[in-house]
Amino acid sequence: MNSEDVAAYLKAHPEFFEQYAEMMAEINIPHPHGGRSIPISERQILTLREKSKQYEGKLREIIQFGEENDAIGAKLHRITLALLAATDVAGAVHAIDFNLREDFSVPHVVLRVWRGAGALPVFQPASEATRDFTARLAHPHCCALAVADTALLFGESAPLLKSFAYIGLRDGESFGLLALASEDAHRFYPDMGTIFLSRLGDIISAALARHLV
Repeated sequence: MNSEDVAAYLKAHPEFFEQYAEMMAEINIPHPHGGRSIPISERQILTLREKSKQYEGKLREIIQFGEENDAIGAKLHRITLALLAATDVAGAVHAIDFNLREDFSVPHVVLRVWRGAGALPVFQPASEATRDFTARLAHPHCCALAVADTALLFGESAPLLKSFAYIGLRDGESFGLLALASEDAHRFYPDMGTIFLSRLGDIISAALARHLV
């Protein structure tokens, strides 16, 4: 019999441990971390302790993720309230820029809107390539390199930027782009979750659309 046969037999005949209880108590096996031999019962306790540590580690991760999500949720709540309080495009744009920079700690924020008109920087013309790219955005897009010619939106800072997040603004059809960027290559990355960026885009889209003609 090989070890797999023995294991299969013991699993199929648990009464073996009752019939040979005294013999089991006499068997010692190597300690998992080397050194002395220990009884099987002690080895089982060590195994349970190790599993307990693993579960504790996973629980700490879950708690940490929960706390981080709560913090992001609070920030989304604050920017939502600020946008609700805005009475015009200028107020909404100020709330977006201020909250993203100060509350979300995004160092580079660019907003372009191609519906309506005005003297605000947000109404500066966006290239056809930028508008086409935005129209194709079904979800927020995070990457290490600027897409299309959007690097131009960040001006002199563009050569220093190492990660980008693009959020299309729409209310049935695309009408603007929110571009975020950082010198930190790990701030926005292709495999990161985008659910909060999607919610941010929905909030900003709704807030701006009510002020645009």
